[in-house]
Amino acid sequence: MTESSTERDPEAVSRFVEHFAAQLVEAGMPRMPSRVFGALLASDTGTLTSAELGEQLRISPAAVSGAVRYLAQVHMVSREREPGSRRERYRVHSDQWYEALTNREAIIKRWEDALRDGVAGLGADTPAGRRLAETLAFFEFIERDVAEMMERWRAYREERFG
Repeated sequence: MTESSTERDPEAVSRFVEHFAAQLVEAGMPRMPSRVFGALLASDTGTLTSAELGEQLRISPAAVSGAVRYLAQVHMVSREREPGSRRERYRVHSDQWYEALTNREAIIKRWEDALRDGVAGLGADTPAGRRLAETLAFFEFIERDVAEMMERWRAYREERFG
């Protein structure tokens, strides 16, 4: 069953997608990936093809492709082949936020390494070195809390959703 055959108000879906996408854009995500992510999130199956995304959002195949490429790079969607077909489906997973945050954790570790090098290179006693050291301390602080928070999330999710 395709997404378009479900019994839902397409206008309500569109309003949600555009409103949620606007919130993601406000937070710094590019507009087209935000819209595609919103459409996938609002789909009952959590999967849509490029054609379905293009039709629903009234965007070109190239726009879908670019948006999906971005979303896959930040671990918010995955690509799947339809059995017996060359078409791909794009899937949003129930743990996409966990995956995206976990991916950010690896990025933050690389930032920490660069900041340590910067403090050493600029000198810990210089104004710039102190600013870098404070930024490093912030990321180290956040990193400890994120790891603990993710453990609590897994337990909460299991308890609430099974």
